Amino acid sequence: RQQKWKSTVSIQPKMPPCDFVPEKYTSYPYERMQKIREQNISPSLRTYYKKPLLLHQGHMQWLFDYEGRRYLDLFAGIVTVGVGHCHPKVTVATQKQLARLWHTTNIYMHPSIHEYAEKLTALLPDPLKVVYLTNSGTEANDLAMFMARLYTGNFDMISLRGAYHGGSASTLGLTALGLYKHGVASGFGCSTTMLPDVFRGPWGGSHCRDSPVQTVRKCSCAEGVCHANDQYIQQLKDSLNTTVPKTIAGFIAEPIQGVNGAVQYPRNFLREAYQLVRERGGVCISDEVQTGFGRTGSHFWGFQTHDVVPDIVTLAKAIGNGFPMAAVITTKEIASSLAQNLHFNTFGGSPLACVIGSAVLDAIEEDGLQENSKDVGTYMLVELAKLRDKYEIVGDVRGKGLMIGVEMVKDKDSRHPLPAEEMSQIWEDCKDMGVLIGRGGLYGQTFRIKPPMCITKKDVDFAVEVFHTALQRHMERAV
Repeated sequence: RQQKWKSTVSIQPKMPPCDFVPEKYTSYPYERMQKIREQNISPSLRTYYKKPLLLHQGHMQWLFDYEGRRYLDLFAGIVTVGVGHCHPKVTVATQKQLARLWHTTNIYMHPSIHEYAEKLTALLPDPLKVVYLTNSGTEANDLAMFMARLYTGNFDMISLRGAYHGGSASTLGLTALGLYKHGVASGFGCSTTMLPDVFRGPWGGSHCRDSPVQTVRKCSCAEGVCHANDQYIQQLKDSLNTTVPKTIAGFIAEPIQGVNGAVQYPRNFLREAYQLVRERGGVCISDEVQTGFGRTGSHFWGFQTHDVVPDIVTLAKAIGNGFPMAAVITTKEIASSLAQNLHFNTFGGSPLACVIGSAVLDAIEEDGLQENSKDVGTYMLVELAKLRDKYEIVGDVRGKGLMIGVEMVKDKDSRHPLPAEEMSQIWEDCKDMGVLIGRGGLYGQTFRIKPPMCITKKDVDFAVEVFHTALQRHMERAV
């Protein structure tokens, strides 16, 4: 098998053309930037790669470093640059508003917050029609948890293991990845339940998830029956019966887990989970920070792919295409619970943020980016699945639209994670050939592919060829 592939892999995959010419880099030399990084920037803000990239400029799906080298960005600023770096429509709208009014305060009315609130909430189903604008996903999830507790009068929250919902003292209770946990008290009143991961979890099969690519695990379920889903729902019932009071404040889940590596649940899991939570008096929160704004392709919001309507939706990242903004959208009744006392956000819903958010929505529609996510994402998933079928170390390919995870293993039978040093070698090789991808998962074993939604099938061909070449080089090193 290895010999067969060796003859089909090019020495250096050829990058698709790009007619954009970046400006000449004129800032500090690389070595001085490194020194500043070491002395003046918090060490908790880590850099990627053995030799960290010094990026200079971006254009749509492309990034350019200080030496003018071009990279295909398949991580989009951690799933943030939805419509493309420096998208012309968003850039022009931003420049116009910068010259008009940057900031006032939401105790005054200004046109853009009202125009944007109407435009954004029109994209959500009833009764999700009231928005509170914030500055980050962590802040949005923190507020959503606060709203859930105020509205229900209950305190306990439940999230899924493997979830990432923020890094504040409150949201760290919802975040269930040990890498992000610190040795201080945080997240009081938060519990986790088993992650319904049909690849790595105890139950799974070949028909479970809403994806063009299923797991390689065998499945004996009859049509319309999902044994794995039934088992994971039972685990949630056990959590409800053992770890929380009879009434709870809420349940939060990402429609597809992001930081944990594009983990998908059985098709009916969220629908049944929502019902169980509501029976306990809780509200259901959909964290759309990574899955929103058309990224899943078939729908504009990730929760729509599960046939549910949450009580609260949180948005961030792609909402501003890189500008710091976020939102909590909920019902009038739940939003009113926050109005019992004063709750104020200085920068949320600023004139500049709302104009940018509106331009992003226009760009998604005018450029057909949801449809592109569906077409190009499906194409990429299928192409990556071909590599999974040919390489023992590619354990799982999963996702929907342009929300993709490639989980690497020692072998498919054990599903043990590929060691970190081997992951890093493949990752570095991809970067050296001009493709930037992310990493995630509990063991850092999953490559995260969530590019700007403007990428093309030619870009995918290049990226898959690069990944294929990196895999082949890895196999050759292992001989």
